[in-house]
Amino acid sequence: MESTVLTARGLTKRYGSAAALDGMDLELPQGKIIGLLGPNGSGKTTFIKLAAGLLTPTAGEIRICGEKIGPATKAMVSYLPDRPAFGKSQKISQLLDFYGDFYLDFDRPRAEGMLNALGISPDTRLGTLSKGNQEKVQLVLVMSRRARLYLLDEPIGGVDPAARDYILNTIITNYDPSATVLISTHLISDVERVLDEFLFLHRGQVIRRGSADEIREETGKSLDELFREVFKCLPNC
Repeated sequence: MESTVLTARGLTKRYGSAAALDGMDLELPQGKIIGLLGPNGSGKTTFIKLAAGLLTPTAGEIRICGEKIGPATKAMVSYLPDRPAFGKSQKISQLLDFYGDFYLDFDRPRAEGMLNALGISPDTRLGTLSKGNQEKVQLVLVMSRRARLYLLDEPIGGVDPAARDYILNTIITNYDPSATVLISTHLISDVERVLDEFLFLHRGQVIRRGSADEIREETGKSLDELFREVFKCLPNC
């Protein structure tokens, strides 16, 4: 089994003359929950979409478990976008059917168990749920796959603190310890308790990375405090 889940070499993505990612080199180990942290416009969503196979690099490459991005990697990656991905008229049962048909690693009993614990019936239409519960349903679907890499783009953005706690606890308790979870967020104080490692992203480059626990022991600061200290000294932050 590959000890490195994701490898990026010279990864560049340009939109016209603007570089969202600029020659990024990066390796992500297996079995970790990693925070991809940076201000708006730092390249977080672009990186996640490249890893999910939704964008094509301008230069460089990205590999998942040694494989080039393509059908093989999409079977190993479970992706949560930063905005709703389903029509609000769809029933939860239809979403379960879709995931079951499309992903061989989808564990439907696990998903149904989590939905039952939330008190959400499969006959419910997505649009009748609160925003927080809609976010929870999407996360339940994503985390019910037996993936090698989970890409979660702003999973706690725009929901209340109680929903954030549920989402973070779901992430912790429902991923295979041999898999890797990459969480993109700017709500660092909320998410840092679940992180094993962190990456600070600025202008499409990783400017600092490390162990969340070690950085707290070495500096006596929370990850949120360190983030504010690092980024207040940088331009356009």
